[in-house]
Amino acid sequence: MSERLGRQFGWLWSAYAISTAGTWLAFDAFSMLAILVLNVDAAQVSLLAAAGLAVGALVAVPLGPWVEFRSKRPVMISMDLVRFLALISVPVAYFLDVLSYWQLAVVAIVVAAADVTFTAASGAYLKALMPRPSLLTANARFESTTWTATILGPPLGGAAIAVFGPISTVVLNAISFVLSAIGIRCIGGVERPPSRVAGFRAAELRAGWDVISADPILRRLFANTVLVNALILAPLPLLAVLMMGHLGFAPWQYALSFALPCVGGILGARLAGPLVARFGQSSVLRTAGVARSCWPLGLAFVMSGGRGMALVIAVQFGLVLCCGVFNPVYATYRLDRLPLSHAARALSAWSISTKTTTALMTAAWGLAASIAGPRAAIGLAGALLLATPLLLPRRLPAAASPGVLAPA
Repeated sequence: MSERLGRQFGWLWSAYAISTAGTWLAFDAFSMLAILVLNVDAAQVSLLAAAGLAVGALVAVPLGPWVEFRSKRPVMISMDLVRFLALISVPVAYFLDVLSYWQLAVVAIVVAAADVTFTAASGAYLKALMPRPSLLTANARFESTTWTATILGPPLGGAAIAVFGPISTVVLNAISFVLSAIGIRCIGGVERPPSRVAGFRAAELRAGWDVISADPILRRLFANTVLVNALILAPLPLLAVLMMGHLGFAPWQYALSFALPCVGGILGARLAGPLVARFGQSSVLRTAGVARSCWPLGLAFVMSGGRGMALVIAVQFGLVLCCGVFNPVYATYRLDRLPLSHAARALSAWSISTKTTTALMTAAWGLAASIAGPRAAIGLAGALLLATPLLLPRRLPAAASPGVLAPA
């Protein structure tokens, strides 16, 4: 599959696949360490997750201009190595019996900031590397890889923890970033040098948001995607409380309810290219964007037993299928629309805004659940999602068409 897009993309895709697999193997590893090793309470676990997202995103704000005016591959390699060094400090501290809650918090922040910076650099690099007709196929392959790792990673990570202990998945995740850095190094080729050195004036720091806000199409996509992501992710801890606490589902049933539907993401990513070739980018983006907002409300009606589990699987499958179609089409259009001179800063701003909004809304939904109960809070998120398609652009300019694409 990688040969049709060239050797350089093959290395980039391989690096992405390895690091993504490591990330999903270590899914919730810090929460498990905090609970099993440090014996912290639920509030501290929630704070650890929220602080990693929010503070890490804020730390990444000045890194946007720094990325923009540097060659992207060295930045990507550097961020992989930063993530490796941060993560490997956890097993070192664990084996020396000095691991602390605050170390986990600092590592979570560093990794989150490096994630934002790597994503900005890789997006800008992909835009420069791939011709426009191949962008959707490339993004669809990344999307398929993500959903495959989502299916396989958590159960394999759980098995590794059961056999080798709670620190094993953190070690594997750290190693994955070293292998990713090696893959990126093997891409080779000559990268266009940056035009100038970045400054750290206020105008440079806000340039990414300025580019987004100045473009009416990107502005609407930005508002839609940031809000939809937050409204989907914020109620998930509450759903865990509802299913495993109030309704009596076993942890493996809860995990299976979210792992099986990820097959829909792989299917959606494979359909994205053919659908765009047949119906056009604008129609596919809007239809999938509307459809993905209709599913999560069903989670408020989950009941105990097999019917409840079947309901969660069906709702999640529909949501993930629509996201699998929407995400690569949206990512391709966004890259195509962004000017190359500001791509890294705009992508960094997008990621920072998404992570910060998700962290704040997760905290807000936790408060709402404490007042009205988890089921009501989940239902509120689902109801608000129904209004988010109003933020989608009504029509995408035809000039952004990526052309006829091969299936992912």
